[in-house]
Amino acid sequence: MPIRDLADIQAIEAEPLTARRLPRSTYDAIAATAKRVPDNKALSFFLSADDFARPFTWTYAELLADITRAANAFHQWGVDEEHPAAFVLPNLPETHFAIWGGETAGVVLAINPMFEAAQIAELLRTARVRVLVTLGPGPGMELWEKLVPHLATLPDLKVAALVDPLVYSGQTGATPPTPASAPGIKIADFRLAMKAQPAGRLIAPRIISENSKSSYFCTGGTTGAPKIAIRTHGNEVYNAWAGALFAETGDPRTLFCGLPLFHVNAQLVTGLAPWMVGNHVVLGTPQGFRDKRVMARFWEIVSHYGVSRFSGVPAIFSALLDVPIGGNDISSLDFAICGAAPMPAKLIDVFETKTGLKIAEGYGLTEGTCVSSVNPPYGERRAGSIGMRLPYQQMRTIILDEKGRFLRTAATGETGTLAIKGPNVFQGYLDPRHDKDLWIEIDGEKWLNTGDLGRQDKDGYFWLSGRRKELIIRGGHNIDPKLIEEALAKHPAVAMTAAIGSPDAYAGEVPVAYVQTKPGSTVTEQELLDFAATHVPERAAVPKRVTIALELPLTSVGKIFKPALHELEIERVIGSEAEAAGAAIASIVFERDLKLGLLARIRTKGGAKALQGALERYPFRFEILE
Repeated sequence: MPIRDLADIQAIEAEPLTARRLPRSTYDAIAATAKRVPDNKALSFFLSADDFARPFTWTYAELLADITRAANAFHQWGVDEEHPAAFVLPNLPETHFAIWGGETAGVVLAINPMFEAAQIAELLRTARVRVLVTLGPGPGMELWEKLVPHLATLPDLKVAALVDPLVYSGQTGATPPTPASAPGIKIADFRLAMKAQPAGRLIAPRIISENSKSSYFCTGGTTGAPKIAIRTHGNEVYNAWAGALFAETGDPRTLFCGLPLFHVNAQLVTGLAPWMVGNHVVLGTPQGFRDKRVMARFWEIVSHYGVSRFSGVPAIFSALLDVPIGGNDISSLDFAICGAAPMPAKLIDVFETKTGLKIAEGYGLTEGTCVSSVNPPYGERRAGSIGMRLPYQQMRTIILDEKGRFLRTAATGETGTLAIKGPNVFQGYLDPRHDKDLWIEIDGEKWLNTGDLGRQDKDGYFWLSGRRKELIIRGGHNIDPKLIEEALAKHPAVAMTAAIGSPDAYAGEVPVAYVQTKPGSTVTEQELLDFAATHVPERAAVPKRVTIALELPLTSVGKIFKPALHELEIERVIGSEAEAAGAAIASIVFERDLKLGLLARIRTKGGAKALQGALERYPFRFEILE
């Protein structure tokens, strides 16, 4: 039976985790399922949304065979715990082979293919990557061309293993590059290299324990000094198993994966977790939910495959509201998981009413592998809550002193810093300097400081009330504001700058920047925006708007006071929506509640109902008075 309440969690914990005898590694976890149900469907992939009914499919036996081949190839190329494999790929079957095969041979670094080439190269250099798996050259595939000038500068990189996704359409891309195009780098065809390896055994089985490193993930946006999280096999196996305890009923399920596989949610929630219980995962095109045709035909895809579950971010659920269900039978849908960013309660209500599909909100972070708390899909779901903690993972709200040291555990309903401890908590960052202020000592034990503020109610549900860390979360993509601020600071006219997240009905937040210019400068906002577009290394982090302020708000010690800028952005959104709705604003007053965070009190002189409906699409709290 799936977890329904805190009593169920406590009942599970009555048996020690060691008695659960979880697999030692991600490879063992998949192998155990392949032994139990070798002929069941494990993975289906379609290259184009218009051909979704003609997928390429792997049984569990076939999936394990290709993961084994990939592991053997990585071993022969020299991948180990100190010299990882990295993948810079869209969603492809080969992405999964690279992930789980790479973890079997050594360690795998996941990299967003939308990063700029210099940024990718810095990550490869910092992690001492031995093998890079990426797209080969071909029509519409510029990844190789942008990466190749940087490859010869990487001292540890020895192999570039290339993938051509066009083979899934019966075509091929351009002629593979020659070694001369990347001096000192062996150029290999990833599929051919796998095909040359045995499928039934590991040629050099690695001794793996729960503390053995498995993967590296970039967190919080990256700068010149990449912030790379180290996770273990024990982290991933436990997190996949424990998260599934909220969902699994014992019946076979089909899950759709549309989030990118360089993201922890896609890998664990729509990858390892369903494969540990024998479910079927449908991987929909290399672009997933970014593919407009996938979104346009989503309900058809659900109907055809009998999809039970999928994971998304608020922007995806908002976009799906505009896609007619029509005559498609979506009764197979059980629930959907929303994470990465807060989902407005009204959006949950509207989506559930239209589709009949339950939304289960959760909370997690890369440093906690993926999932830390879940609203129980088969229990009481409390809109706005991030749910209950996982079994065997401790989660508290705590009060810290001015130096970040533990003072006491917060009372029920009292806001404090969220801290977690358990088998899903990572080892730390690759660069130990990034571990500063990461750990909190409580009663002689080390807890992870999540940087988030929240409270716990009497029934064990947690509620977020703010973020101490300044990450901008755009459609589930974490953006470090320093990335924007450091880029704009290079402009000769800029004296000070602050980047923040502006509320957005579709993406949750979008990055914007405020700039105080140097006396006598004549730069325009458009010029600064253009400058940012060419100097910010992540496309998702390029600000949507740059505002020049006469002076930026400062604290008493001279630091930029970002809460005041957040209020300006909320006020701007309210004003814009009021104008569109024909509402007249009399006043906006901001109040900060210790439990619930910032509240905008809006007084109108008409049009309150229309404004209410418009603002319910946003994640900030508000109250309208006439």
